Amino acid sequence: MIEKSSALVSKKVLTPFILVTSLFALWGFANDITNPMVAAFGTLMELSNSKAAWVQLAFYGGYATMAIPAAMFVRRFNYKKGIILGLALYSIGALLFYPAAKFEAFGYFLISLYILTFGLAFLETTASPYIMSMGEDETATRRLNLAQAFNPFGSLLGMFVASNFILSKLKSDQRDISGEIIFNSLGNAEKAIIRTHDLSIISMPYIILGFIVAAMLVLITITKMPSKISESDLSNDLAAFKRLFRNANYREGVISQMFYVGAQIMCWTFIIQYADKLGMPKAQAQNYNILAMTIFLTSRFLCTYLMKFISSKKLLTLFAVGGIISILGVIFLKDIKGLYFLVATSAFMSLMFPTIYGLALHGLGNDTSLGAAGLVMAIVGGALMPPLQGWIVDLETVGNYKAVNISFVLPLICFCVIMIYGYRTLKIHKN
Repeated sequence: MIEKSSALVSKKVLTPFILVTSLFALWGFANDITNPMVAAFGTLMELSNSKAAWVQLAFYGGYATMAIPAAMFVRRFNYKKGIILGLALYSIGALLFYPAAKFEAFGYFLISLYILTFGLAFLETTASPYIMSMGEDETATRRLNLAQAFNPFGSLLGMFVASNFILSKLKSDQRDISGEIIFNSLGNAEKAIIRTHDLSIISMPYIILGFIVAAMLVLITITKMPSKISESDLSNDLAAFKRLFRNANYREGVISQMFYVGAQIMCWTFIIQYADKLGMPKAQAQNYNILAMTIFLTSRFLCTYLMKFISSKKLLTLFAVGGIISILGVIFLKDIKGLYFLVATSAFMSLMFPTIYGLALHGLGNDTSLGAAGLVMAIVGGALMPPLQGWIVDLETVGNYKAVNISFVLPLICFCVIMIYGYRTLKIHKN
């Protein structure tokens, strides 16, 4: 791996590159152990799909809240201090799952996730531009795709833990011979006992994660890492914001990223509800999420290789078209074939986040860290769109179709926006 990446990363920054790349896996784990919790909390706390999706509102809302403060912090200090603060917030948020489970209050879990993602906002605002700066500008997007390729490893581990150590252990998801969830027909006293058990199961992986992140914080702290000259010495924040707003390529990139993150979270969150309508229990449905992430990971490495021969702009446009086609299958096929198309959609999503990120930040110079903050804030798409999809799913049916199928019109719209941005980078934002 090192020999293949040596053209992208010089030996003098190889150790920092490896450490920072490991952070991509660390937040991938948090993302994808959390996605199935929408369905788990929905059953356990007896919530509608739209209210259970507040898990995503809290999780991705933290990004929107903290992205700009994180960027301003990094501009005044350096990348390493931004990473350390991010890891500290990440660890605190994860450890707060312990008191949340003791109080058995859905709101406390949301607060824990909200604080946890303050840390993720710092890490994402810092890590991606840091990776892009570790070499020539011409190879920045390829370098970021390489680092981002390790994000799905963390995601796969998160999905594995969710499936084998959370969902499969939940007493609230046990079903009778007809496939109906037994928990729904129990009395309040029996439900209370199961709720205490299941919330303990849900919280334990997050508590362990909190200690692992704390250990990573210590490792980063004691490791010598290259610092960066403060951008605040070169330009003030207000002037930088004005320049970014006038930059059409960047502005459209932020919008495109918001729709991409919305599509990704909807496809990976509601795959369980989609499978549920086919009669699958949550743990079995999560296996399809793991398959989707495996395809995503394989495609990410393939795309990093293809970018040697095909421009990232062209690949982004082509993969957006592929996403549109696959989502049409999800919407109009009513049986297991629709689930297969939903799994296949991950192949087309694989290159989108780092490619949009790299294209939007290209040539921003001293405004890069604030520009990165705008792209991290775009992750708010993952907070806003899942509750809307959950509301559609709650309708049960729309015409002759299951509402869960029709709900994927939202990701379809997202892929159309991404296709338009890819085309415009090819034909309008050429430089």
